[in-house]
Amino acid sequence: MACQQSRYHSFSSASRLQPRPSGVTIDESFLTEDKSTQNRKLLQKRRTLTGQFSMGGHLSPWPTYTSGQTILQNRKPCSDDYQKRVGNCQQHPFRTAKPRYLEELENYLRKELLLLDLGTDSTQELRLQPYREIFEFFIEDFKTYKPLLSSIKNAYEGMLAHQREKIRALEPLKAKLVTVNEDCNERILAMKAEEKHEISLLKKEKMNLLKIIDKKNEEKISLQSEVTKLRKNLAEEYLHYLSERDARKILIADLNELRYQREDISLAQSPGIWGEDPVKLTMALKMTRQDLTRTQMELNTMKANFGDVVPRRDFEMQEKTNKDLQEQLDTLRASYEEVRKEHEILMQLHMSTLKERDQFFSELQEIQRTSTPRPDWTKCKDVVAGGPERWQMLAEGKNSDQLVDVLLEEIGSGLLREKDFFPGLGYGEAIPAFLRFDGLVENKKPSKKDVVNLLKDAWKERLAEEQKETFPDFFFNFLEHRFGPSDAMAWAYTIFENIKIFHSNEVMSQFYAVLMGKWSENVYVTQKETVAQLLKEMTNADSQNEGLLTMEQFNTVLKSTFPLKTEEQIQELMEAGGWHPSSSNADLLNYRSLFMEDEEGQSEPFVQKLWEQYMDEKDEYLQQLKQELGMELHEEVTLPKLRGALMTIDPSLDKQTVNTYVSQAFQLPESEMPEEGDEKEEGMVEILQTALERLQVIDIRRVGPREPEPAS
Repeated sequence: MACQQSRYHSFSSASRLQPRPSGVTIDESFLTEDKSTQNRKLLQKRRTLTGQFSMGGHLSPWPTYTSGQTILQNRKPCSDDYQKRVGNCQQHPFRTAKPRYLEELENYLRKELLLLDLGTDSTQELRLQPYREIFEFFIEDFKTYKPLLSSIKNAYEGMLAHQREKIRALEPLKAKLVTVNEDCNERILAMKAEEKHEISLLKKEKMNLLKIIDKKNEEKISLQSEVTKLRKNLAEEYLHYLSERDARKILIADLNELRYQREDISLAQSPGIWGEDPVKLTMALKMTRQDLTRTQMELNTMKANFGDVVPRRDFEMQEKTNKDLQEQLDTLRASYEEVRKEHEILMQLHMSTLKERDQFFSELQEIQRTSTPRPDWTKCKDVVAGGPERWQMLAEGKNSDQLVDVLLEEIGSGLLREKDFFPGLGYGEAIPAFLRFDGLVENKKPSKKDVVNLLKDAWKERLAEEQKETFPDFFFNFLEHRFGPSDAMAWAYTIFENIKIFHSNEVMSQFYAVLMGKWSENVYVTQKETVAQLLKEMTNADSQNEGLLTMEQFNTVLKSTFPLKTEEQIQELMEAGGWHPSSSNADLLNYRSLFMEDEEGQSEPFVQKLWEQYMDEKDEYLQQLKQELGMELHEEVTLPKLRGALMTIDPSLDKQTVNTYVSQAFQLPESEMPEEGDEKEEGMVEILQTALERLQVIDIRRVGPREPEPAS
């Protein structure tokens, strides 16, 4: 019991750990120091604390150990009730309690965690530090289990370090995501402000148009009122003229009556009259009265026939006025109709603008939801073989999609160099004939330049003489002739794997497309013939044979060689050849350099632009064919309808070329093609999408210009 007392006193004095000034500060400094300093400090602390906690190297197997010592529960070294607890310990010698080492470790852990909790910026990383120290004490004291415990600790520390590095790597991405989000929000706000401005302008314009319409309506109403007033005045003038006419007729009648009376009076007073014969006078009077009656009847007839007739001068004046008013009315109607149509067009434009705005907004939301940060391509310069200089050369002028191809080529080429053998693909029907082999095939590991030269030699031999065998069979026979039957299969697999990876290389990609049946040989041959013909035309234009042409001559040669190309396409070719809008037509161009190739078979931008335009023209031609047919891709097209659509979009096609295109679309030999108008034509159908895909394989292009559509 005395032994236990002394051990308790020594342990209590040793277990009084000095409190740290700030647990957070010590742990943060521990994290920021380098690894060697951390290990040195941890080793020093372990030596100090191990001497305090290890109990002289003797560990208690609690709770099974109960015979030799009794450990007081919840004791505090150097406390006032020490003697009482010692007494309790003597009274209960066989009571089971926690080992002293375990209790001191728990107290130490509790103090450390308490110190960490006192800090305001303590993190989970700092809270792990006391647990690390406790685990180190276990590792040092349990010598037997030290390797296993050390491996467990290293595994967890490695995983924590890995997770910490991942968190550090993701922090810039998080900041970049926040920046992109802010930029998108600013763009949305700018678009909304612009839309509000446009809507306000449209509203103002609408109000102006409404004001103009109201003004025109007011002018129309005023003109109508003026016309009504003029009609009323005309009626009044007409009545006035009628009354004047009647008064004039009455006055004339009165004047005639007075004249007749005066004549009668003068005759009666005349002395010579009495000498006349009364019978004769009676007859004269009778005849005169008959003439008066006839004249009166004619006068009544004239009144009845022309009583409502106005004077010609007044009629012409009123007619002219009416004509002017009618012209003004027609002009106002035309102006009103034009304004109404413009208003309808503006309303339609406004509705379409609203729809486009909604569509763009939904697309923006979808892009914001699905978009990912743009990759930092500069990270690849330290990974790609050759360093930053080679990566800069590979990435120059390429977009993200092309850079992905470059990375895939680099990765694929690295994997190819590591492979010593290729597994055979077997003898299945889907396997190309030149790859049918079972077993391992040696990887010859040629350089990229060697593969390009080998493919060029294959093309030269293929084009040198007419070959009746298929291109894959020719390719394998060429390898057998070049490397022998024993190595032909190895070279076939090696070249196939290389050309399948290097999509950016023209020679390899074109050879792969022809070899796998994606293009026919005529596509490659026709393109090479086009380039050769263009070089020949430029050479003919170079009268001095100096290898130089002016930009004007260059433009003329391009237009004469490619008469169907648009001005934009000709300008693209000139810019690819080195012409700039700021340069003059008198500048000289070394045209022979446009057709040169580097050691890996890459042509100049001019030839690449020719190839791109050829592919675009083919796609446009097939798109026009689809539009002319007016059918969906899953619908069936008949042979006569396809023939008619080809002749419509390209009237210059001859019969032989049309038959070639149709036989390719329907996969029929030209010898078995039915004649035009034959009943068999109607029974031949094919899915439109399948027909277009088959036409995409061959060399299909426009022969002549399309006839202009009649003006509506």
